[in-house]
Amino acid sequence: MKHTVYYLIAALLLLPLAAQAQYEEDTENGIVSLAGKEGFSIATKRGDFVFKPYLLVQTSANINYYDDEGLDPAYNQDNVHNSGFSIPYAILGFTGKAFDRVTFNLSINAAGSGGNILQQAWFDVEVKKQFAVRVGKFKTPFSHAYLTTLGETLMPSLPVSLTSQVILPYSLNAVTPNIGLGFDLGVEVHGLVKEKFGYEVGIFNGTGSSVNVADKTLSDDWHIPSLLYAGRLTYMPKGVMPSNQGSPNRLHEDKLLFGLSASLNVESESESTNDTRVGAEFAMLKNRLYLGAEIYYMNIGFTKRQKIDESYNYLGGYVQGGYFVTNKLQATARYDFFNRNGLDDAGFLNMPAVGFNYFFTGVNLKLQAMYQFIGRTGHDTQLDRDNDDLGLAMHSGTVLLQYTF
Repeated sequence: MKHTVYYLIAALLLLPLAAQAQYEEDTENGIVSLAGKEGFSIATKRGDFVFKPYLLVQTSANINYYDDEGLDPAYNQDNVHNSGFSIPYAILGFTGKAFDRVTFNLSINAAGSGGNILQQAWFDVEVKKQFAVRVGKFKTPFSHAYLTTLGETLMPSLPVSLTSQVILPYSLNAVTPNIGLGFDLGVEVHGLVKEKFGYEVGIFNGTGSSVNVADKTLSDDWHIPSLLYAGRLTYMPKGVMPSNQGSPNRLHEDKLLFGLSASLNVESESESTNDTRVGAEFAMLKNRLYLGAEIYYMNIGFTKRQKIDESYNYLGGYVQGGYFVTNKLQATARYDFFNRNGLDDAGFLNMPAVGFNYFFTGVNLKLQAMYQFIGRTGHDTQLDRDNDDLGLAMHSGTVLLQYTF
């Protein structure tokens, strides 16, 4: 296992030069697309310095109905929880470019708490189009769903298979990983070659978006820094793929994306486990149609100090699509699945969802709505079936209104 880890790290650091999969000049902030929007910006006469603020505010109404598992009738607990109104994001940020080589971005999420208030803070130095270096807090190179521009996702919530914590047969409160990674602090190299191939290779803290300090150590088992090592390769045969999942401003696109990614989080989860993730992805924009699909795998192996010899494997994925019925109305659907109990136990979650997006063009408003059902199938025992969806709503509905600037 030790030599396998070294080979994985070496492979990530020696990936061939290609293009950063989600890089595009009008979406470099990762929050809102600036394509075709003049908005407000400050620039020098020579154009060697540009400063552009942006804004994203989301307000949603949510209703969630939970099955009876985990509810105690003695306390008259209701099946409806976590319902009402919320503000998922209230982001104010700015992006810009200096000296035709350095791009920068900083965003604050006023709806967050703790370290999540600082959503992004990075600068990017482009030595040449084939090689650039990004430093700071930004999205790790894993999963098309996360790397999509936040304000241009197909549905108002990410696939449950990415965001839900896995179930382990041990009561270790510190070990609650999920497959999705999101934002983290670190450094990566990336590039763009022939507008078709992409790479992103980086080293990160592995502590996620809620931690903005350096608190890692050396691995006791492998004697390497206990960090997150991640890489991603993409192939875009028809040119750079826009970082959106369907837009009324892009109804005549013809793009394809194929991607592979891998990461190793050494002594993650309070030094309890070593987590390996591997993913494959596909995305397509063809005029009014958007299609996307991903499959991802995670292995959790305990550190020697835990004295647990077993390792656990999880598999998840989704397929989703959207079609513009009119120039403003996009119908959406997604099927999501997850072996939340692990591959060693039978049964998995199947999670279909449907919805629509309506774009108020000219005023930057977007209305999203979705309904999702979480079902369970194939479990050996009723206990396995009951445990698999603990903490997840069987029926959920979301209506989200978004404004961007």
